[in-house]
Amino acid sequence: MIKYTVNLKHRSYDINIKPGIINELPQILLKYNSNQKWIILSQHKIMELFGYDLEEKLQDYDFHCSNITLPNGEAAKSINEYNRAIEQMIDFGCDRKTTIIALGGGVVGDVSGFIASTFMRGIDYFQVPTTLLSMVDSSIGGKTGINIPQGKNLVGTFYQPKGVFIDQNLLKTLPAEEVISGLGEIIKYGAILDSEFFNKISNWVKDLPNFPFAEAIEICCKLKADIVSKDELDSNLRAILNFGHTIGHALELKFGFNKLKHGEAVAYGMLSASYVSHKLKKIDKNQYKLLNDTIKSLPLPKLKKLDSNEILTFIKRDKKYIKGKLNYITLKRIGQAEITAGIQDNLIVESLNKL
Repeated sequence: MIKYTVNLKHRSYDINIKPGIINELPQILLKYNSNQKWIILSQHKIMELFGYDLEEKLQDYDFHCSNITLPNGEAAKSINEYNRAIEQMIDFGCDRKTTIIALGGGVVGDVSGFIASTFMRGIDYFQVPTTLLSMVDSSIGGKTGINIPQGKNLVGTFYQPKGVFIDQNLLKTLPAEEVISGLGEIIKYGAILDSEFFNKISNWVKDLPNFPFAEAIEICCKLKADIVSKDELDSNLRAILNFGHTIGHALELKFGFNKLKHGEAVAYGMLSASYVSHKLKKIDKNQYKLLNDTIKSLPLPKLKKLDSNEILTFIKRDKKYIKGKLNYITLKRIGQAEITAGIQDNLIVESLNKL
């Protein structure tokens, strides 16, 4: 088993990576079981694939386990679904000792973490990611949230899990578009933190059927654990993980969460950010071309014509728009990112026209 630790003093936890680890969870979690209620929080498709089997195995080990299922897709990240889940937990007799197992992708992890952070002022939860994107990114770091009509993740908390369990075997059932979405986030890690890793990725994407997912997952988890350990609350260093996300979130709002996957939107956002970085003379034309070629190796869905003013409106509601200025993540070079404040609207519009 591969193990990385997110070092946050008394809130530290391990990222455990092993094929088949989902089948070992009842034994692993026994030390956390003190006859409290356990809730598997998931979505319908995931429960059918893995959840009901996990629930049965936990019950075989005398866990008092029930499940709450959310609707499939980004619709689960709504205030209505949050309220419904909370009400179900109360109906189940959950209390401050109840523990949540977040079984699913980024949506499930975000909602589960938000519920855990707010139910009776905070209960324990574990992350068991089932998508490539959640394995390499969203299950680690304690960012939780739900969406409102005005924007994505505008309501949320920082609340760390007690542990993360990554089973690469779960990727075997993953739809192709979810794989591409995860690859968008993998490219991001190389672009902002590790040029050697990026060079590997730029070669790997040329042969997607043989992409070494296990190696990429391990590298991304190590990088994410290191970043979160140094900057838990997104106050400085961790902000670079938002590379591509400013435009990405705006595109998700524009086209709808179910039409454009998060990692696909981030990939387009990275194309925009790469253009801005080049125009600001931070990266040269060779690095700009390499970034573009690597990102465009992914079979991304084609975008309809963009209304720049509409996208700018979405951007100005984003969490990274502070005191009337956009804090935009740019690249100093491949493998090193930085926060650039005060990016002008016209440069953002130029970058959108290149998508």
